[in-house]
This record gives sequence, structure tokens and C-alpha cells, in this order.
Amino acid sequence: MNAVASPLGQGSYSTLPPTMSEKLGRWLKGPAVALAIVAALYLVFAIYTTGQAAWAAGVLVLFTAGFYVYLSRGGLAWRYLFPGVAGMLVFIAFPLVYTAQIGFTNYSSTHLLSESRVREYLLEQHDAVEAQVLGYSLHASGAEYRLVLSADGEATPRWVSPPLALRSGKPLRVDVAPAGATASPTDAALPLPELIQHRDALARLVLVLPDKTELHYLGLREFGPVQPQWTANADDSLTRTADGAVFAPNRDTGFFQAASGETLQPGFKAFIGTANYARMLFDAEFRGPFLAIFTWTVVFSALTVLFATAIGMLFAVLLNWEGMKYRTTYRTLLFLPYAVPGFISILVFKGLFNQNFGEINAILDALFGVKPAWFADPLLAKTMLLIVNVWLGYPYIMILCSGLLKAIPQDLYEASALAGASPATNFLRITAPLIIKPLAPLLVSAFAFNFNNFVLIALLTDGRPDFLSTKLPAGQTDILVSYTYRIAFRDSGSDFGLAAAISTLIFFLVAALSLINLRMSAKAQR
Repeated sequence: MNAVASPLGQGSYSTLPPTMSEKLGRWLKGPAVALAIVAALYLVFAIYTTGQAAWAAGVLVLFTAGFYVYLSRGGLAWRYLFPGVAGMLVFIAFPLVYTAQIGFTNYSSTHLLSESRVREYLLEQHDAVEAQVLGYSLHASGAEYRLVLSADGEATPRWVSPPLALRSGKPLRVDVAPAGATASPTDAALPLPELIQHRDALARLVLVLPDKTELHYLGLREFGPVQPQWTANADDSLTRTADGAVFAPNRDTGFFQAASGETLQPGFKAFIGTANYARMLFDAEFRGPFLAIFTWTVVFSALTVLFATAIGMLFAVLLNWEGMKYRTTYRTLLFLPYAVPGFISILVFKGLFNQNFGEINAILDALFGVKPAWFADPLLAKTMLLIVNVWLGYPYIMILCSGLLKAIPQDLYEASALAGASPATNFLRITAPLIIKPLAPLLVSAFAFNFNNFVLIALLTDGRPDFLSTKLPAGQTDILVSYTYRIAFRDSGSDFGLAAAISTLIFFLVAALSLINLRMSAKAQR
């Protein structure tokens, strides 16, 4: 191999000429980069033409940064970091900022559009001029078709169109002539089923009379002139043509509103500041269920972690006893709840707790003569949720504790045995202190997980039973995340703004728990 020493005298480098594949790669690099740049610019332009200037700017910045990182000679480390950083910005930071931004608006099912789009929608509304509406019939003319217009009750046609291909496409303006000035079609009018087949093409026609009156498609049997329902004013208000009423945009309520208080549908999305957050704090009818749900969320998460930890740690300690027979079998059986998919276990428990046909009530009825209403009574429903969630969660704690127990030196237990300590003393003075410190960050993570345990609530109780006489439907077994889901997508008119505000609050709560987790992890490592 031909090689020479490097200038620094360390190693050598090859002086072989580039291979054909290397040459081909160099030739294709320039066109490939140019093609990628053109595609990126086209995507940015396509986004901009839809009216989304901010989105287009963001995509342009992202592409520019990417091309700079991978085409420049410096910043080699950024070539490995850029995909992760870009992914975090696109999939984490952007949804968070966008959700927080929605929390400051009135965005909902009645306020979906922007103000400009609502104005355009209203200006597009037209009414037919009933006195000038004409009926029509469609006649074949070879491979094409002709329209014949006549007034209601008149057998004699008034206007006839030239032959038309009737292809669906762009709107088409067609001049029509008086019936006496051109030959009328001799073929019979098309029946209704065939007329329906040409409906889309007919809807795009604008028929122009000799006096420049424009006739628009009004239905399967009518063409006629139309007049706009609204006219735009210089101050962004709209005037209703029928009665001259003026509707100005009310950016506090998100509706076009008249001086009399009359509002127009649809509403538009408007910035309302901290109104959604103020509603959580100061609206008594909303604050009551919200605080109850918030309190239950904290209690549900805390009790789940407490009971699951107690049971999981107990089983781990028992299974760590070397004198126990069939330890492996017991460990396998106790691990099964964690091995079975959670949603299957939840649905199984939903059947077991059925008031009339469930096995649990059948046993309770046989033993004590009672059939608790697990899904109707709020306290029993919450108890049921805790039972099921602890059942699903204790194997995780048991596995963690089993591993931590292996790390405790056996010398401590031997010294304790020589001192005559009881098993309870060993657990309280040796096992628990040495386990709880490294386990604490994981318990905080478990608390944060249960704080957002949407699947359990949705599959088992769906938040029921509901609170009575509330502005927004709310369930007594709802936690914040399921309550937010109901507000955004289920029972409350899709109030996305309020749901986004609650989601932002949940984010900060979980972020605070994460910070606590990090600090506890740092302390555990000291």
C-alpha cells in the first residue's frame, strides 16, 4: 500500500486515488443538496401561501439551521446533536408553547375560526333575488349540453345557452342569448337522475344575460341572481343588507355583535388574557368541582403510591427470605399483574365490580348479604379505583425493592441477630432506611405517573358519578387529566382554551415533581 508519513510523524495517510463510487458521490452531492434546498423552499412557500406566515418562518429557520449545520465545515458535534435538539423543539417545546398560547384565548367549538376568516365567511353568504329566479332544463346537444331558461309557469323558453361540455373544473361564465335569436334544442330535457350527475359542473356556471345580469346556480331546477347578505365597512364591521344593521367585532366575546346585543355565528378566536385562569380561581360554580377534582387527584396519586409501596415492599421482604419454599413460584404469581397489559386488567376488574353480575358482589352478597353500588356511590367508586390501581402498581415496587434488598450487606442482619433483634426491628432499623433513600426518586416518578393516569379513569369509571348542578360536566372520580379531556373533547362544547389552561397548570405541577425527583436523585447519589 502506498503511504507516506504524516507531517506530525504520527501514523500515515493513504495516497490512493479516489474510487469510482467516491467520484460518483462527489458528483451527486451538489445536485442532491440543491434539490433538497429547492424542496425545502417549496415547502416553506406552500405554507406561506396558505396564510400561515409564522409557521412558514419557523420552518424556514429550522431548515436554515439544518443546512448550515450539515453543509458547513465547522461544528462537527452539532451534526450529532441537531436531530435531537430539533426533535425536542418540534415535539416538546412547540406543543407546550402552543398549548399555553391557546390557554389565553377563547378557542372552542363556537370560536374555531380567525376573525378574518369569519368575516370572509359572512361576506360569502348570498340570498337569491326571488322575483328574478328562472327555472331551467338541460338538453343534450350532440356530445355537449344546452341550458334552457324559463320563468315559472311559462312554457315558452326565454334564454338558451350555447353548447357546453359540462366538465367539473374552474367556474365558467357563459353568455346566454334570447330564445328567439338562436335555435332551441330539439332533444327532450334530461330526467332528474341524469341532471344530478351534472350538478357539480352546473354549480360552477355563471350565466350572463345581455343586460349583464348574472344568474347563479340555486338548485336542481333554478338559476337566478343573488345579492350579498353583508357588506364590509372600513372599520372592520359588517352591515346587514336586509335591514342595515351594523355588526362590529367584539374581541372580548369573540363574536360580531350589533349595538342591540345580537351576535352572529360563527364566533372567532380572540385573545382573552388570563380569563381562563381567573375562571379556575374566582368562578364559584367552576371552582368547586375543580378544587374537588384537584384534591382527589393528589389524594389518589399519594394513596396509590403509599399502598403500592407498602404492599410491594412487604412482598419483596417476604420473598427475600431464603428459607421460604417455592419462592420462584410466588414471585412469578405476584408479578403477573404487571405482566398483563393494563387495559385488559382494568376491563376485567370493571366486570368483576359490576353491581348485578360481578363476582365481587356475588361473594359479598353470599357472605354478608350486600351488593355495593361501586359505580354509583362516589366513595365506593374512588375505593374501587384505588384497589385496581394498587393491584396494577405494586409489582413494580416489588421488583424495585427486590433489587435493592440484594444490595444490603448481610453483615448488618448477622450483627442484628447477634444482638437479639426481632424481624420487625430489622425491617424498621435496617431494611426500610436503606431502601427508602434510593427508592424515593422512583416514588416521586410513580406519583407523577398516577397524577396523569388517564387510562384507568377512562376505562373503569369514565369519571362517573358526575357532580350535580355544575356549569361544566365533571365527574367525582375524574382526575385533572380526564377532566381536561372531557372539557376539550366530550361534554362541554369543546372548550379548548379552558382545557389548554388546565393542561398548562398540570404541566407546571408535573415539572415541579420532576425537579423534586432530580434533587432527590442527586441527594441519593451523595
